[in-house]
Amino acid sequence: MEERRRFAVIGSDRRQEAAGRALARAGYRVEGPEQVPLADYILLPLPLDEARAPLAELLRAAKPGALALGGMLSQQAKDIAREAGVELVDYFAREELTVRNAIPTAEGCIGILLRERSRTLYGSAVLLAGFGPVGQALGVRLAALGARVTVAARRPVQRAQAESLGMQAIPLARLETMAPAFDTVVNTVPALVLTPPVLARLRPGSLIVDLASRPGGTDFDAARRLGHQAIHALSLPAACAPETAGEAVAQTVCDILNERNERREREERS
Repeated sequence: MEERRRFAVIGSDRRQEAAGRALARAGYRVEGPEQVPLADYILLPLPLDEARAPLAELLRAAKPGALALGGMLSQQAKDIAREAGVELVDYFAREELTVRNAIPTAEGCIGILLRERSRTLYGSAVLLAGFGPVGQALGVRLAALGARVTVAARRPVQRAQAESLGMQAIPLARLETMAPAFDTVVNTVPALVLTPPVLARLRPGSLIVDLASRPGGTDFDAARRLGHQAIHALSLPAACAPETAGEAVAQTVCDILNERNERREREERS
């Protein structure tokens, strides 16, 4: 019988533990950091923090031909891997992981809205900036709860998608004009879109939940000065649904490995 391929899983948070369990269910032999010298694959944390994990020492211990997989890789991490002679792949760059993570992100955001607001989402006007995977996952769920969702998106096709799903849609450039109609805003755009002029026109004491990666799309200092409550809700999948988030990482890693195996088999046949 062919020996199962080995994974060394680095990190002990709940997401990494869940990813390890999912990889074991997929048929891999899953072990801890002490087995790096024997591992075929090394699963690194998301995000990969070189200061927190002794990455250079870890990768120097890897056997020749081992593949390391990490999330949100910095240039420093890539340089360390290259110097150690280990191939390093960024699973966070995969579109399917973005789509899978959008679901727990949307659910986590809804939890924040329910906790911080004094009214039901049903019947409430919610302004949603951006309509990528997270915006889409959140928009349809808010609409299903009876919220009156207006999507502000730059691309016409995204506005058309929002309208096809029963939401209102406006160009992102009209945020300032439309702001007075809202006291609840969710941002998913990774660029500064909730500027002081936009924030100044929101209803007093508005709630803003920013889901974009650092530094976010909100001028948080201006929001505080204007009396709004602005929450930068980062890493919601890991915080709200670590089991699901870990399974999403594992499935994405399996996708990467399956593609590599298929490509190698094609090359061997040709």
